[in-house]
Amino acid sequence: MKTTTVLLAATALVALAGCSKKRPETLPPAPGVAPSVGEGAEGAGYGQGGTGGAATPGSNADFVRSVQSNTINFGLDQYDIDPTARAILDSQVEWLARFPNVRVTIEGHCDERGTREYNLALGDRRANAAKNYLVARGVDAGRIRTISYGKERPVALGSDEASWAQNRRAVTVVLG
Repeated sequence: MKTTTVLLAATALVALAGCSKKRPETLPPAPGVAPSVGEGAEGAGYGQGGTGGAATPGSNADFVRSVQSNTINFGLDQYDIDPTARAILDSQVEWLARFPNVRVTIEGHCDERGTREYNLALGDRRANAAKNYLVARGVDAGRIRTISYGKERPVALGSDEASWAQNRRAVTVVLG
């Protein structure tokens, strides 16, 4: 009985010792320092280079600074490119023409309503609508990747029309 108790105590000590964690040498940034969820890679800090926070030409930060917007919005259950979206995408076409080796990802997003499957499919249609517009304006399709996040990455938290309208979007992100 005594050897069983000693064995159990030794096993418990070994298990606890294996669970201890070392403090990392470099701590992650504090909350609020990193870009917010809706901004992800399109935040102003991503892809910056040089000194003093200057955007490196061809970087995501340069893209966000140079185009009308990196985001186009859609109506409820829609994925058509309206005149406002066309103007935004045209400014993206101009920037992409200046940097012919840059690749981008277009992220499709939806509001919280609807099933996960429906929203993933709708986000895919939105991302592909933006891609097809850019390709029709002369951007090589091989430079553009699309992904749908459905309702998983809202930029506006809330269950009201204003929040939903912000979340129905396609976002163009320059790949680093």
